[in-house]
Formats: sequence, C-alpha cells, structure tokens
Amino acid sequence: MNHASSRGRLYLIPTPLDHGCSEQTALDWVLPHSTIERAARLRTWICENAKSARAFLKRVDGLVPLALPVQQLAVTELAHALHKKGDHDVVFSRGAAERLLRAALDGNDIGLLSEAGMPALADPGSSVVRAAHELGIAVVPMTGPISIGLALAASGFNGQNFAFIGYLPRPGSERAGYIQTIEKRALATGQAQLFIETPYRNVALLEALLHTLKPDTRLCVAAGLTLPHAAVWSGSVAEWRAKPVPSHMDLPAVFAISR
Repeated sequence: MNHASSRGRLYLIPTPLDHGCSEQTALDWVLPHSTIERAARLRTWICENAKSARAFLKRVDGLVPLALPVQQLAVTELAHALHKKGDHDVVFSRGAAERLLRAALDGNDIGLLSEAGMPALADPGSSVVRAAHELGIAVVPMTGPISIGLALAASGFNGQNFAFIGYLPRPGSERAGYIQTIEKRALATGQAQLFIETPYRNVALLEALLHTLKPDTRLCVAAGLTLPHAAVWSGSVAEWRAKPVPSHMDLPAVFAISR
C-alpha cells in the first residue's frame, strides 16, 4: 500500500498583512481565489494564534462558505514561547509529530497559519513543516502576500543576494554594534540585509539606524504593505537624515540596508 497517497497534505496558507492594524485589506485583493477556496475546505488547522486564525477564517467564510462553522473547526495553537524566537530549531519527537499531524496521517488535509503573511517565514511554522516531511506528508505552499519579498522587490536593493535576520537586539550598545556588523556585511558583499520590528518600536529603530549607519549606506523602509496607506521609502542615510520621519511608521514594516 502506498502510504503517502492515503495521507492528507499540509497546506501553508498565507494571511493578509493587516494583523493588528486599524483597517483591513479586502481579502480577495491580497489572496487569489484558489487560496481562499482551499482555506474554506480545511477542517483542521495548526496556527500561531487561535484567535487570529478564527478571525481570518471568518473573513474567508464571507467569500467562500467554510466546510464547518468556525467554532467546529479543529484549531491547534503552537506554543507561545515559539512566537518571537521562532521554531526553526525545534524538533518534535516522532510521537509528538504524529499527534500534531494525526489528521493528515488519517487522510485529511491540514492548514498551517501565521498571524500575517506566509507561515514559517518570519513566523513560526518551520517545525511543523519539518515534521510533515519526516512523516511523509506532502507540503503545499499556497499563494499570498509575503512581506519580505514585497519589501525587497520595492527597495531597489540586491534581489539576487539578501538575508533576512528577523528582529535586531533590543535598544542599547548591543543593538548599535549589531547594526554596524550587518552594515559591514552589506557594504562588503552587496548582500541586502532585511529585518523587522514591533510596529510601536519602528520609530525608535529608524532613529537608531540613522544615528549608527554611514551616510552613503542605503536604507529602505516598507510600511503597511498591501494596506491603503502602504508606502516604501528608499534612499541613502544622508537623504533620510535630511527629511522628517515619514507618516504611518506605526504600521507593520520591513527595514532593509544595502550599499
């Protein structure tokens, strides 16, 4: 018997980038119908946050009726400890992986969600994907918004050689030293360096970058991507220093530096 053919699949379902924002983007503007339709069919979910997952599924239901009412869907939330540090180093035991992905082993498809964008990219989920591969469960990424890719494409920086480094260290001498380290890497190799921050700390991060980076280093901030007030600012640090802080810096943003 071909066990792989009798198993369900793990679908990676992207979500809109408007999590935590005061206004939302129309779901069918940022997700293709095929992704919305697939999400509507799934009855079992693994997610970063159960509350935001159910809120997303209610939006899906407004366009394509769900297979079951939201309250009847099976929703498993990943451990909160993984939300900030990520789960790329987490390895489930065989038993834990089988319990988590039991529905797929029994022949039913499962969906994986993060709070915004593609799960397992700048968000938890990679441990679930790895577990699926180890159990012989097919993994299917669906189409939708990915903030890192959108920001890099709009920055004018090196799209052939780049690194996403997540969150920078908290404010202080360690942060300044880290900024100098990634700046040296960007200037020496041409590799664009992308990173993020909690929205309410965006202005503080921008100020730290402008204080620490060299005048000729290029800096891009892509804020509110896919939202009505989306904006991308890209230029030299010297140019940034000569203008006021842009508006809407309280929106989710991706930062990037390059030579």
